[in-house]
Amino acid sequence: MSLKQASVGPDLESRYGRTPATRTRDRRLLWALGGIFAIVLTAWVVWTGLDGASEKVEARDTRHTIIDEHSVSVTFEVSMPVNSPASCAVQALNESFTVVGWKVIDLPPSDLYTRSFTEVVNTTELSNTGLIYKCWLT
Repeated sequence: MSLKQASVGPDLESRYGRTPATRTRDRRLLWALGGIFAIVLTAWVVWTGLDGASEKVEARDTRHTIIDEHSVSVTFEVSMPVNSPASCAVQALNESFTVVGWKVIDLPPSDLYTRSFTEVVNTTELSNTGLIYKCWLT
């Protein structure tokens, strides 16, 4: 037995909290934290996995034409599940990116996955651009 091992006794171990009871408590705490982490990780994986399985609508701006001071024509493509109705919000913005025109349009169901649409949006002042804000299934 070395001098170092001989000087460490039960009193010294308990003084610094290194008793069998604290080691057991620490081990249980680590297992509990590991279990909580595993549950949270599993819930996150399930949640993100199910979110990816939902049907989505994708829209892409293809062109806009400023008609006059009070209207803009917006052409866009929408990809959505076949035979599903959807709606899209089309907006017109001015030079400072303020919304100066807004229109919600309903898209009827179709056998095609991707379709092209052109809509005229009335504006309150001269617009600088016209684009799709958002599309969703209805």
